[in-house]
Amino acid sequence: MTGIEFKTSPSGTGVIVKGVNDQYADGKMAKVYKAFIGDENARTENYKRFLIDLLRKKGCKRILDVACGTGIDSIMLLEEGFDVVSTDGSDKMLKYAYEQRWERRREPAFENWIIREANWLEVYDTVEDLVGDGFDAVICFGSSFAHLLDSYGDQREQKQAISNFEKCLKRGGLLLIDHRNYEKLIKGQAPKKCVFYDANYITNITTSVLSVMGKPALIIRDYIVVSDETSDKTNGVKKYKSETPTTTELRLMFHPHMVNDFRNMLKDIFGEKSSFHTLGDFKNLGEVEDPTFYIHIVEKQ
Repeated sequence: MTGIEFKTSPSGTGVIVKGVNDQYADGKMAKVYKAFIGDENARTENYKRFLIDLLRKKGCKRILDVACGTGIDSIMLLEEGFDVVSTDGSDKMLKYAYEQRWERRREPAFENWIIREANWLEVYDTVEDLVGDGFDAVICFGSSFAHLLDSYGDQREQKQAISNFEKCLKRGGLLLIDHRNYEKLIKGQAPKKCVFYDANYITNITTSVLSVMGKPALIIRDYIVVSDETSDKTNGVKKYKSETPTTTELRLMFHPHMVNDFRNMLKDIFGEKSSFHTLGDFKNLGEVEDPTFYIHIVEKQ
């Protein structure tokens, strides 16, 4: 098709996986997520302190985690005394969150932990009975929102999703949402270290950019994860044992959000009376050059 350009910029020694498949659907990503990301203890201290301190400073208690995944952020917040409702569109990812809730069911915070399957286009309807006067904060981290692709070319579904997040918030509530520095990825400058988590395994990544009429429209990242550990449960206790290294190939796709465009989309949905602040790797934008992640903080008015 005229006007479509496809470029590949390798980081490490990754190879392109045949076919364009989003592998969250088949459960492959969920299987290696724990190995690649780790548990809640793998979250960097900077990230933990940023999130917990901000929520406490703003008096937040009831949190809606709309990108729960395996539960890593939700569990961290539960352990810090927050009331958490968790949703995710992938039942394969939620399986691990359900397991954690069951294993820790004797702890009051986990006994009361509400987990529901919901995609972002339906999330308000799914949790409407829990919204009440609104959640104190809605969080969407891990560059998760970029997995919602622009199917129609006008970002209508992305706008609908953010509108749903806004409806879940009380007045004065916070939306915390992040995305990668896609400008940097498009230029072939992949980050060497993640600011959100301490990855347990070396991963080779190849980044490809699909452009339409000269404008980046899709980021495709092919991961090769090499793991020498597998989980095993004996008498209900999870153990890890060394085995022959296994290699898993993953392909994930992202919408390349540009920081200024994303901020403007938030302003259109929340209105100019709301307050907007953008951080780069947890710092003010003037304090960090070429951040790995942008974090948008919106206070609803």
